[in-house]
Amino acid sequence: MPSSTSDRLSRALAQLREAGRREGLPLMRLTGARLPPEAGQRLSDFVASGFAGDMTWMAETEARRASPDAMWPEAKSAIVFAQPYTPDIDPLERLGQSATGVISVHALNRDYHDVFKGKLKRLAGLFAKAAHADVKIFVDTAPLMEKPVAAQAGLGWQGRHTNLVSREAGNWFFIGTILTDAVLPADRPEADHCGSCRACLDACPTRAFPAPYQLDARRCISYLTIEHKGHIAPEFRQAMGNRIYGCDDCLAVCPWNKFALAASEMKLKAREDLVAPALAMLLGLDDAHFRTLFSGSPVKRIGRDRFLRNCLIAAGNSGDASLLAAIRALLSDPAPIVRAMAAWAHGRLASALEHEKMRETMMTSELDADVRQEWLA
Repeated sequence: MPSSTSDRLSRALAQLREAGRREGLPLMRLTGARLPPEAGQRLSDFVASGFAGDMTWMAETEARRASPDAMWPEAKSAIVFAQPYTPDIDPLERLGQSATGVISVHALNRDYHDVFKGKLKRLAGLFAKAAHADVKIFVDTAPLMEKPVAAQAGLGWQGRHTNLVSREAGNWFFIGTILTDAVLPADRPEADHCGSCRACLDACPTRAFPAPYQLDARRCISYLTIEHKGHIAPEFRQAMGNRIYGCDDCLAVCPWNKFALAASEMKLKAREDLVAPALAMLLGLDDAHFRTLFSGSPVKRIGRDRFLRNCLIAAGNSGDASLLAAIRALLSDPAPIVRAMAAWAHGRLASALEHEKMRETMMTSELDADVRQEWLA
């Protein structure tokens, strides 16, 4: 590489690093845009095992996901940033407040995809101009395996819970990537520092880790409450507790969080009304009110019906009979998935006699097969 090109890229990277700090992105690492074959093989094994559940896009984009340069052949380097979102609250303390719903820390305010992507667009434009390079940006919205890329760049290592862990930032951070056709010096990968720790594996309420460094998404509460579109299997409902969108348990118990960086982005700070929303209020949401409450939030993308499915499971687990009126109102909801979970929640909270009377009344009406099944369960 001619010295003039090398000098230009060095200046561009220095400007980029400083601009990243101003954007609240304290960590930046570099690596090549090619992952080793083992990364693609691990993805293939994950898909072949069925662990991806109904996330069909994993299989559909498997070849392009295997390595960044498979998706963009001109890519030579990856610039990886960390966006801290360390909570000011104890994520696990809320699990004891059974009359309220628990929304994952990452979704307590604005959608991080939008917030982070806006920053990366500005940074990528700056770098492209200074380095005379082409760029593409990614924040968990395209077939890029961001965690393996970030691990290769030395941003952290993939812990036993499969999430990235950093000695400098714990595991409360999002990953954003700029791919470029510029050839950049690579940082060294970070070694695995999990040791013999099993805190994340043992904390999982649904035992979603069949082995260290393996995740069966079909058992993961984050997958079940966010990605899964159908009915949540009865075997997982009680373990969900009052988690209504995502789960933070494996992240929250990681010992490396003692080094977690403070979150400076106000758009990712928890909204007070979402920290512990009352289930009674949530069960009364129609579509318009749901959209208003979660405007700009990632919760909005799962839609009101799936969200109420989750809330009804939390209500059934609450032991709070005062929620029965709100549950009964949803027995005639237009959405079958809501009606079915209302039937399940009613069976959990109502007295045996009361539930039997309601069941007899409901069974005389036209019921979907899945709603009928919940009444008969």
